[in-house]
Amino acid sequence: MSSNAATAVVQAELTKIRTVRSTVVPLLITPVVSIGIGILNGASARSAIDSGNDPLLADFDPVEAGFVGIEMGQLAMISFAVLLVCTEYGSGMIRTSLAAVPHRGLFYLSKIVAAAAVALLVAVPTALLSFFAAQAALGPHGIGLSHPGALRAVLGACLYLTLMCLFALGLAMMLRSTALALSLSFTFVFVLSPVASVIPALRTVARYLPEHAGAQAMKGDPALSPVTALLVVAAWAAAALLAGHLTLRSRDT
Repeated sequence: MSSNAATAVVQAELTKIRTVRSTVVPLLITPVVSIGIGILNGASARSAIDSGNDPLLADFDPVEAGFVGIEMGQLAMISFAVLLVCTEYGSGMIRTSLAAVPHRGLFYLSKIVAAAAVALLVAVPTALLSFFAAQAALGPHGIGLSHPGALRAVLGACLYLTLMCLFALGLAMMLRSTALALSLSFTFVFVLSPVASVIPALRTVARYLPEHAGAQAMKGDPALSPVTALLVVAAWAAAALLAGHLTLRSRDT
């Protein structure tokens, strides 16, 4: 397969993303939710600090405050990845796609490359604007990118959103059902990680779940270094993508 042919397949996947409303809408929602919640969180924290809320003052971290919105915005990014795969299966267009690109490895890799490129393109401004919006809402309590750990957290947020997109894409290719893929993805975010975090015997395990590891990459939790935390999320994404690849190879469509 020539490089020109591979480029053409990636371009075809990018065209699908650009022209299908179900994939465009979640991409637009991601920054809106992330920035909006970041502003609300920053304003709420500023009010609490100004009123002398001692418990908040003891634990307040302006870097962490800048990324609360990302934790919710990731749900839209996950939805984008799931719909990118499952809409094609649901409409039956997968047969046309595989007829046009019979090399399934190339087809899948092109979808991964296109999804990762678009996710990163959305994640970078989302992370930056979420951080600056939250810091502006914090007023005199806010910080800049020069603050220790701030730039690292922004970069971590960009990579985390992209990796969670790929994680969801792999699950979607394996399950081929929008409902099942979204349910499993959201279970990791809303159920497994929070529940494991509050059970003493499972707290060590919780650090290695994708959502919790991503939070540590952004917030600088000492349990895992930022690099290690991102490697954990990358490992989850790689495992999901591999499972999706094996499923694609083993089924007719």
